[in-house]
Amino acid sequence: MNQYIPLISRILISIIFLMAGFGKIMDPQGTMGYMAAMGMPFTGFFLFGAILMEVGGGLSVLSGYKTKWGAWALFLFLIPTTLIFHHNVGDKMQMIMFLKNLAIMGGLLQLALYGGGACSLDNRSSSRKDKS
Repeated sequence: MNQYIPLISRILISIIFLMAGFGKIMDPQGTMGYMAAMGMPFTGFFLFGAILMEVGGGLSVLSGYKTKWGAWALFLFLIPTTLIFHHNVGDKMQMIMFLKNLAIMGGLLQLALYGGGACSLDNRSSSRKDKS
């Protein structure tokens, strides 16, 4: 049973990034408008980067392929994202979003340190190397 816990963890963490990335793909104008309202310049450039990070990192974590790299990328992505979009901790909802991001960052650090676990593509490829 313990070998499935990292898989469940990866699924739960990746869902938020994949949904956010695909949401940005489906409504790029709305996302760029929100980014501009938060004072961000070059919204098209940053939108593309956010989609790349969320979908790419989310798929990496979900599949367990290059899990540590994907987790680190998402962790680093969340630092400016949290500070730019959830800095108004006087607003109860923004405080919740700020704390949610901190909790996700904690889970990502666990993945960055320990990897994807037994049920990951990383483990599968390392098992093949061990057998040869």
